[in-house]
Amino acid sequence: MKVVIVGAGAAGCFAAVEIKRRMPSADVTVVESGRRPLAKVAVTGGGRCNLTNSFEGVAGMESVYPRGARIMKRLLKEFSHKDAYRWFESAGVRLTTQADHCVFPVSQDAMEIVNTLLNLMRHHDVKLVTQQRITRIERTGADANEVRYRLYAEQTAQGERVFEATHVVVTTGGSPRIGGMKMYEALGLDIVEPVPSLFSFCLPNHPITQLMGTVVDNTSITLTGTKMKASGPLLITHWGISGPAVLKLSSYAARHLKEHDYKAVVSVNWFGQKTEAEVTEMLLELGIRNAHKQLHSVYPSCLNSRLWMLLLESSGLRGDQRWGELARKSYCRLASRLTSHTLQIDGKNKFKEEFVTCGGVALGNVNASTLECRTLPGVYFAGEVLDVDAITGGFNLQAAWTMAYVVAKSCSESMCRQ
Repeated sequence: MKVVIVGAGAAGCFAAVEIKRRMPSADVTVVESGRRPLAKVAVTGGGRCNLTNSFEGVAGMESVYPRGARIMKRLLKEFSHKDAYRWFESAGVRLTTQADHCVFPVSQDAMEIVNTLLNLMRHHDVKLVTQQRITRIERTGADANEVRYRLYAEQTAQGERVFEATHVVVTTGGSPRIGGMKMYEALGLDIVEPVPSLFSFCLPNHPITQLMGTVVDNTSITLTGTKMKASGPLLITHWGISGPAVLKLSSYAARHLKEHDYKAVVSVNWFGQKTEAEVTEMLLELGIRNAHKQLHSVYPSCLNSRLWMLLLESSGLRGDQRWGELARKSYCRLASRLTSHTLQIDGKNKFKEEFVTCGGVALGNVNASTLECRTLPGVYFAGEVLDVDAITGGFNLQAAWTMAYVVAKSCSESMCRQ
């Protein structure tokens, strides 16, 4: 049996190891278009590799998987975050779970994950071919025990290379443009147009960008005119705003923002889930305790002095005013600004190396239990090539491990039956 895996990313390499563990006699080849396998894993999590999440506090799959929540709920029963934790620790990788529920290797080095997977591939005699971009997959019409598919690599000076397979696993990752999906359209598959996900928001020429480096740990941000919102830390950058809260919202609103050319208004609550009334009362108490002090010298501990001054000025207040001089309507106006600070976004900025797209091969093309293509027996899909993506926090890599495991199990069982 010959298995060709297209793509040497997280899902592809993980699937290769699992297939060989289950079916040592299988001939498994991983074909990668780039120079280096697992290139994206090497830089994810800022080079530390946030390889999964504890899922503690997750209200529902929809809150972490904006696309593919239903299928991920099913597949995680087969291979959960706990299973992924055990899988890597049994391979010698010591892991740690942070306070924010993100799981990293204790070494804080993504290359430990890369090298672990590559070493396992070598140990199980998985063949790895790089710099070969598959551009066409064709059925041969042969029986299940024979070569059923031919995969054609991009033409080079050495000619066109052809790979033959009884089983094919597609793990090519996300594509930023619909053109990257043409190979799958040629196979008669339904494609959901890919669009970027996980990006920060640009605020051209906005005064807030002068506060770059400022972080507020507990915010809530809403896309005005919609019900889409997210919470968490927010980072002010020289181009706009970023951080977990913004990245989550960009994931939830990926298609909406694309349709509106990345022009929209967001409302930031700098106090997280606190209401305007609650913040008004907090400010009144602060004013009573510090009636003789100037506004610029006393402010809520969750804000720094620079952000506080910007919010004061945009509320029509001066920093040299004394707390005791404020009328109640001034307190209310300030509380309104602190809990619903509107910002006009105009454009997006890629979030470091965490390039993620939503869209891809529509989930209706595959069996939800095995991830085998409904119309192409022996062809499986796993990872971001499918219309499944997640918010930041290790959920995308968990989806890769989970889907790769399910595909490896399904593919191995198929080979055993033949």
